[in-house]
Amino acid sequence: MKGIKNWFQGLKLNNKFTVICLFFVLLPMVALSTWMFRSVEENLISEKTNAMTYKLNRGYTQITKNIETINMSTQFFLSDQKLNEFLIAEKKGQKYSPEELMEFYTSDIASLERMVNNNTYLYQTRVYVDSDDMQEMMPILYRKDRMEKLAFAEDEELYGWKYGYEDKLFANSGQLSKERKILSLLTPIKDYGVGEIGILEVAMYMDTMFPMVYDSVESEWGCFVDKKGKHYFAEGFDTKENQKLLSEIVVDNQKPEEAIVYFYESDDRKLIIGYQPIRELEGTLVYVSDIGDDLANIHAQRRWFIFAGIMVMILLAFAVDKVVKSMLGRLYSVLRSIREVQNGDLNVVIENCGTDEIGELGNQINKMLYSIKQLTTENLNRELLVKDTEIRALQNQINAHFIYNVLESIKMMAEIKEEYDISDAIMALGKLLRYSMKWTSQNVTVAEELEYIRNYLSLINLRFDYEIYLSINIPEIILQQKIPKMSLQPIVENAIYHGIEQMAEDTNIYIKGIVEDSDCIIEITDAGKGMSEEEVEELYRKINGETESVSESGNGIGLKNVQDRIKMSFGEAYGIKIASKLGCYTKVMVRVPMTYGEAK
Repeated sequence: MKGIKNWFQGLKLNNKFTVICLFFVLLPMVALSTWMFRSVEENLISEKTNAMTYKLNRGYTQITKNIETINMSTQFFLSDQKLNEFLIAEKKGQKYSPEELMEFYTSDIASLERMVNNNTYLYQTRVYVDSDDMQEMMPILYRKDRMEKLAFAEDEELYGWKYGYEDKLFANSGQLSKERKILSLLTPIKDYGVGEIGILEVAMYMDTMFPMVYDSVESEWGCFVDKKGKHYFAEGFDTKENQKLLSEIVVDNQKPEEAIVYFYESDDRKLIIGYQPIRELEGTLVYVSDIGDDLANIHAQRRWFIFAGIMVMILLAFAVDKVVKSMLGRLYSVLRSIREVQNGDLNVVIENCGTDEIGELGNQINKMLYSIKQLTTENLNRELLVKDTEIRALQNQINAHFIYNVLESIKMMAEIKEEYDISDAIMALGKLLRYSMKWTSQNVTVAEELEYIRNYLSLINLRFDYEIYLSINIPEIILQQKIPKMSLQPIVENAIYHGIEQMAEDTNIYIKGIVEDSDCIIEITDAGKGMSEEEVEELYRKINGETESVSESGNGIGLKNVQDRIKMSFGEAYGIKIASKLGCYTKVMVRVPMTYGEAK
């Protein structure tokens, strides 16, 4: 460490500068590249893990549908009354007449055959009967001795699920290609009085039951493991290498209760392993995704990145050394000027700056000194203005408190004299004044604005001989949205003075809230005199500033103020729209963004 320090101190200034620049560039680059490629690897593993989880869920869903198909077919055959009667008769040695056999074959057997053929997922459904002279009715009814040609006939446990065998029922007919294996559910057919009367086999292709396994490719393959630990692969994947891998990755040959997906890494393999237990089959679906090539590509990109970084660092070293040598000539001149500024002299001017980077630095220092002097003056004036504003705000607050106290005294006097209408009016006026005189630059909630409108209408109704009713239907999420203060009340006021007052009769103002994607719309509708299309167009021109209102009380000035404030707060995409029908209604729609919660 000491040797490195001595070596660094012995370098020239331009070399020191170059070494420092390279060090502070190299260190973040190494850290960034390490973090970046590690993140890429982790993201790849996470993406493949999620993809594996999705495939297992999708495969399990398909398998359960197939199992349900087999179970439903099994129950259908077991519940067939005519078939059971025929099997009981065979068990008892009773024989059907040729006519009865033909009737049984053309009605019940044909119906069962149609059911099997209509289900495209099933391979075959067969009933085996322990009888040497029974008349076989293909493809449903067979003598039991035919079943002995199938691989599972010698199993100690005859009933249950049988996997991966060939259909050799008609071994000489070449009925089935040996490339496709089948599985089946064997169920005994029993009668309470007679006992076992037959064996039911409901069969399906293995690749139909396990599409994930039989769609295996070199980089992604799987197998099904039954309760005895036997593995069933797709053609070409039952290799020693895969068998060895399964013996390594299966932890203690465990049978997981739930789906498990994890990353497995050995000396030469990088895998995503997935286990999906299939309780209905008492087995496990194992799926393997080899991501070694993908990780190898990332490692190759990292090597190229390091090589490119080294080349850039070499070029940067030459460039920095050359630039530093040309900079140092006038650098000290700039440093002397900076020291003068540090001593408090803001009138320093760097002369003969030149046009290169050092010259630009000198020019920028000159500009900075000018800006500092200008900002110092502006800050002084701004502080004086803030103090004056605070004094005025305090004065307004004192005046507001005086008004509130006077109104509260009048309210108490009215309640003492039992003039409750006057008391309520005074209370509404106090709330209205408190809201309007509250000093804030922030937006308010829709709920606060609606409370102000209620107080406003309660006072307005004192003026008229008729009643203006307020109906509000706004979802809770919109009540919490932020809007500019006094942005809804001018619309209600506009509706009263330009739509309702001239009618002089009881009417309604309806306020409704609508959530639309990431925006919310507040509709204010009055049942007033309405407007013609020409009046609506003229009102739009006033709102958009294309024409001027005659006075501040004219129709349009209040809406223009609302439009301007909404656009200033949220952008040009937001504002108000108007819909009206002469003699019926006027609707003003205020669109603002959702600023609280999320739209459902």
